[in-house]
Amino acid sequence: MSNDTHETAPTQFVQAGGSRLAYRRFGQREGTPLLLLNYFAAHMDAWDPKVTNGLAQERDVIIVDYPGIGRSSGTTPATATDLTKCCVEFSRALKLPKFDVAGFSLGGMIAQQLVFEHPDMVRRIILMGTGPRGGEGMVFTDLSIDELDDEAGLIMKAFFTSSDASKSAGHAYLARVKTRIADRDEPVSKSSAMAQLAAIREWGVIPSKDRFAMLGQISHPTLIVHGNKDVVVMPINAFLLAEHLPNAQLIIYPDASHGAQSQHAELFLEHVRLFLNARD
Repeated sequence: MSNDTHETAPTQFVQAGGSRLAYRRFGQREGTPLLLLNYFAAHMDAWDPKVTNGLAQERDVIIVDYPGIGRSSGTTPATATDLTKCCVEFSRALKLPKFDVAGFSLGGMIAQQLVFEHPDMVRRIILMGTGPRGGEGMVFTDLSIDELDDEAGLIMKAFFTSSDASKSAGHAYLARVKTRIADRDEPVSKSSAMAQLAAIREWGVIPSKDRFAMLGQISHPTLIVHGNKDVVVMPINAFLLAEHLPNAQLIIYPDASHGAQSQHAELFLEHVRLFLNARD
């Protein structure tokens, strides 16, 4: 096991396609690697250390900045398909064997596309706070790049509910993401955020036919995690994923919005442990 943690793992770089991608790797080096794919306008330091360190107790955890995000070079792709291509190139550059993938929000969209296009690369899938291509209310017309100027306020509004318990969990999360002191990522530029916003809006466009046909072709064991009060990706999208993915199980956390896995971190980690350790 590596002695590194979320707070101490060094930033490394690998050439993948036309970009030099920044990544960090920590935890157990035996077993199946777990690749974490991040949400909209987020770099590696936005991951919750309570979640990543919890996963790393049993897993080889890999986090990465998409092209043009954080300390990764290149231009940020404006479609989930092109972001997926970058993740495939990254995985091949690291010479990863078959791996598990966990995608949060935008990352969950990429994870679906990745497994659909390259089923042999992935063993198991975790989808957090995300929805299917052409899901319900997923064009995000009310999401503004200007909101990123108040990141803490946006996180509290989008990731947590108005209850005292959820707000307390939100403040604890905001404190945890500051615990990495040295070697932190660069802020996400508005141009990169705009590209990612275009990607999630394109994902949300309803196909003209066979709306959820892609999901029916993904047979991998899948764990879907969602908050029952998610204001970013409506909970109905989690049910749509569970209905159309042939081998999926769904967990809905109570009094939780988009950051359900952080608000209920202990329970989430236990659910993930059971899911990833299950027999194939």
